[in-house]
Amino acid sequence: MSNVKYILGHFEDPDDLMHGIEKLQENNVGIYDVYTPMPIHGIEEKLGYKRSRLPIAAFCFGLTGTITAFSMIYYMLVYDWPMNIGGKPAFAMPNFVPITFELTVLFAAYGMMFTFFYANHFFPGRAPRVMDLRATDDRFIIAVDAKANPYPDKIENLLKDAGAVEVKHNERKYVSYE
Repeated sequence: MSNVKYILGHFEDPDDLMHGIEKLQENNVGIYDVYTPMPIHGIEEKLGYKRSRLPIAAFCFGLTGTITAFSMIYYMLVYDWPMNIGGKPAFAMPNFVPITFELTVLFAAYGMMFTFFYANHFFPGRAPRVMDLRATDDRFIIAVDAKANPYPDKIENLLKDAGAVEVKHNERKYVSYE
């Protein structure tokens, strides 16, 4: 049992999965992660995940795009190449709303994308981290860290009582697609 890193409980139904999470939490068993082939509403609150900070990052990137747009427009039309066109002011704000909006959206979108990739370790050439290949197909999987929980038989019985179809002991951290 010393090589086992994770105990995986396979479920066929999302309701059984939620019941399994409840059973494990009632018995103070720490859950490493849950893998599902589709989103399950309410699972984040049940597992105790905090709300994502991605919207804050999006706002910061959008603000950076707005400041960049105004800075570029001011530099180009007031400082670098001032022109008097029909007596209008060099830095007339309503004229620059479309450009400012476009740069705000561009910076926010690319910034969120790069932040998401960085936070989730989605780098080019990196193999995906998957506990079991069926987790992306048709199975709902609860992964329990075997090193942090000293009673594997108890965990296995709890998972089976909750409706697990199969309980596996994963010796490797991740399965590759090769």
